Amino acid sequence: MTRSAKNRMSGSAGRRAAGFWSRLPRPIFAMAPMANVTDCAMRKLIAKYGKPDVMWTEFVSADGLVSVGGKKLLVDLEYSPKERPIVAQLFTGHPEAMKKAAAIARKLGFDGLDVNMGCPDRAVERQGGGAAMMKDQKAAIEVLAAAREGFKTGPVSVKTRLGYKAIDLDWIKLLLEQKLAALTVHLRTRKEMSDVPAHWESMPAIIKLRNQISPETLIIGNGDVENVKDGLAKIERYGCDGVMIGRGIFGKPWLFENVRKGRDAKERTPEERLKIMLEHAKLFEREFCGRRRLKNFAIMRKHFKAYVSGWDGAKELRVKLMKAENAKEVQKVIKDYLKGPC
Repeated sequence: MTRSAKNRMSGSAGRRAAGFWSRLPRPIFAMAPMANVTDCAMRKLIAKYGKPDVMWTEFVSADGLVSVGGKKLLVDLEYSPKERPIVAQLFTGHPEAMKKAAAIARKLGFDGLDVNMGCPDRAVERQGGGAAMMKDQKAAIEVLAAAREGFKTGPVSVKTRLGYKAIDLDWIKLLLEQKLAALTVHLRTRKEMSDVPAHWESMPAIIKLRNQISPETLIIGNGDVENVKDGLAKIERYGCDGVMIGRGIFGKPWLFENVRKGRDAKERTPEERLKIMLEHAKLFEREFCGRRRLKNFAIMRKHFKAYVSGWDGAKELRVKLMKAENAKEVQKVIKDYLKGPC
């Protein structure tokens, strides 16, 4: 076989391994997976008002998913066609559980699979997943191999941190050696949690490693990205292929609406914010409450805090919204507020 033929085959295989990642516009803007935040209700809103280039599910326990009661967790893997491309994120410290869970994600039709190797939650770490992977790197590679085996030909990526107790570029190097479709790096260590500014100054070293080890792997930076304008500035300055935004999406499902135009979303008036918040509450209730009884409506309170801020009277309105037990009560509180004093 000639070298050119080998290169064509290698390139074709690389594109298949990259899957949808190779077709995304550049630079890439992604929405971070956040437990009890980026559920299917919120993702539907984001897809409607300001869709990023790629979306993630909440992280899901592979161990739980393949257990006897695993069907209860399938709600965390529900998605609508408008959310595509969408990536299922799983965590575990057990290769066999990952293989089976990855197969479930494949059957559910996800565009990609992401392995969480950075979550600092102690409950996640006790299962050997998340940030615990950085301490047991042998297990991490085995779990990643199992993810690929279960997800078959679909693209597999990893989301991680810079290190456990200290910045550890050898950890990043090890992951790059696995020839991932994409690697998202939260630019803090597990020890730092979110208590210090993200170490964006480490990104050029990561890019250099990527270029040396796995040029096809896309690098997504995460941490302290406030909006589209800030993301574009960080991409330009530090050289990554894209950014992932987490906390910036709270109360702003329209955040990514102008991402392809290279500018921030337009500001919403308090009335517009309240209208979208009510839509969110109704979606959440329909998806998770009522007969399904999958989640408590009280989870919406964290969203109320995010939607209702930045104007006179917002605090008083939030206090009333915190007492609402369903979408109907939320609607009444908003209606009374907009009516104003008699």
